[in-house]
Amino acid sequence: MKIGVFGGTFNPPHLGHAEAVRECIARLRLDKVLVIPNALPPHKEIADGSPDAETRLRLTRLGFEHVKHCAVSDMEISRGGVSYTVDTLRRLRERYPSDKLYLLMGTDMLMCFERWRDFEEILRLATLAVFARRGGERKELFRQSEKLRLAYGAQTRFVEFDALDVSSTGIRALLPERGGADVLAPEVYGEIIKRRLYGAKPELEWLRRKAYAMLEPKRVAHVKGCEREAVRLAQRWGADVERAREAAILHDITKKEKLDEQLRLCAKYGILLDEVEKREGKLLHSKTGAAIAKYEFGCDDEVYWAIYWHTTGKEDMSLLEKVIYMADYIEPTRDFEGVDELRRLAFSDLDRALELGFQMSIDDMVRRDIRPHERTLGALEWIKKGNRQQR
Repeated sequence: MKIGVFGGTFNPPHLGHAEAVRECIARLRLDKVLVIPNALPPHKEIADGSPDAETRLRLTRLGFEHVKHCAVSDMEISRGGVSYTVDTLRRLRERYPSDKLYLLMGTDMLMCFERWRDFEEILRLATLAVFARRGGERKELFRQSEKLRLAYGAQTRFVEFDALDVSSTGIRALLPERGGADVLAPEVYGEIIKRRLYGAKPELEWLRRKAYAMLEPKRVAHVKGCEREAVRLAQRWGADVERAREAAILHDITKKEKLDEQLRLCAKYGILLDEVEKREGKLLHSKTGAAIAKYEFGCDDEVYWAIYWHTTGKEDMSLLEKVIYMADYIEPTRDFEGVDELRRLAFSDLDRALELGFQMSIDDMVRRDIRPHERTLGALEWIKKGNRQQR
């Protein structure tokens, strides 16, 4: 059997890694490849802000789960300490005494190979399989390969292909700038955003696609309008525009769920409910939506509470909470008596707009013989007592 061995930090694993493994499997006719994240790399320090080894292992499993004939091993992480390739190959040789091992590596690793620990033993244990970009520095690579062959009897195979121009270092820089989704497997990117690894912020188009897929189609226009107004209001009143976008995009993601599902989500996320909320599913989507925004999309507490209170409002709302409440109320698809005045006030006197909005909500519920929620009543009284934002 022909077995490839592919080690690295995988910090994070990206589509280029998976592409290289597929090419090696096809070109070298490998029966399988073992992908082995290291615990501590011997040739460099783990970048500041990187996830721990167990998290990198999980990301690597996600990154290679759709690559056929490929398995991710925890042998170096479970061993702990500095991960020397020679130690791993020794163990694999014991496990596969009659199989041919190929050590998969990039061209930069080949060029510094003589600095590896016990590199001569590595050459006795495995054939080097080097990813080589088509049109790259072929002469230099072949010169190095020939040097290793003549001096140490090294066997080297080159796998040339049009490699994806991507690196883990570059991706780590992209993630906090709302980039990176196009060079990571969807499962890897989703996990990074969920846990906000590497200081990641979600690409807005990615976030919109995810949110819109959770909505009834007719609600998409409302969410788009809410995002637009949230941005405008945030800019007008000095709220965080990026948080306003996230909150607006995600604020209705559980809106379509019925009462039974809303209650299930409340139980799952430990959301405490009053007696009115237990009967009124329409009041719950703000709470369950906030929970999913936090625990599935990694949103911070400011975004969480802005979504949480966007239906009832409450006393002493934060600026972002006010922005999302009003954006939801005045977005362009809304059409009811008084909405034009509400829109005018939202950009001239935000607290006066909130007061009017609370009053209109209460009046509408009373007309429909529905008891207004205590939070909305309290919010109206709070703002009527002169608790207004100073400008």
